[in-house]
Amino acid sequence: MLEQRFIETNGVRLNVLQDGPQDGPLAILLHGFPEFSDGWRRQIPFLAAAGYRVWAPDQRGYALSDKPDGIAAYALDELAADVVGLMDAAGRERAFLVGHDWGAAVAWWVAQTQPQRVVRLVVINVPHPAVMLAHLRGSLAQLLKSWYIFYFQLPWLPEWTLSLASWRSRASTCATTAGWSSSRRRATGSTTRSPTASTR
Repeated sequence: MLEQRFIETNGVRLNVLQDGPQDGPLAILLHGFPEFSDGWRRQIPFLAAAGYRVWAPDQRGYALSDKPDGIAAYALDELAADVVGLMDAAGRERAFLVGHDWGAAVAWWVAQTQPQRVVRLVVINVPHPAVMLAHLRGSLAQLLKSWYIFYFQLPWLPEWTLSLASWRSRASTCATTAGWSSSRRRATGSTTRSPTASTR
């Protein structure tokens, strides 16, 4: 049965959706930007039915999880430590790690820096970091496709632009388009907030 819990890890409190047998192998699902744990709503019951203990956190800076101040709080080392802390909180030495979009970047980093903690790595939509860097340096087409990665790292401009464009209205439209019902978002208090909003 799907449950929502708050888990303390690496100095922050993360909202985590959980399902599946307590003794099943742990699978941690990391969402992308600007999503949150509800983005895995169709995969969670499938994996739980297959016998996995599934944890899908709102990563730090998103939805109901803590949003620490400062850019340094969102460094890959910190995000990876959050994931390892979730494994520790679950009482597991290792986990299957699944990442999509920005969550994939975090998953890659965990696998590179703490390979002994990862049973298997599943990456959706993001190449290996070395391949991505090579394509960003060598392909103007890829650089143009990745413009938003750089844009959202700028100070104040993304927030200002989104405020002009009525961010709440656009977020609601995106959520509706993605199939998130307004009642589901109200029930969980979930939002599509950018982690950069708390770092300026």
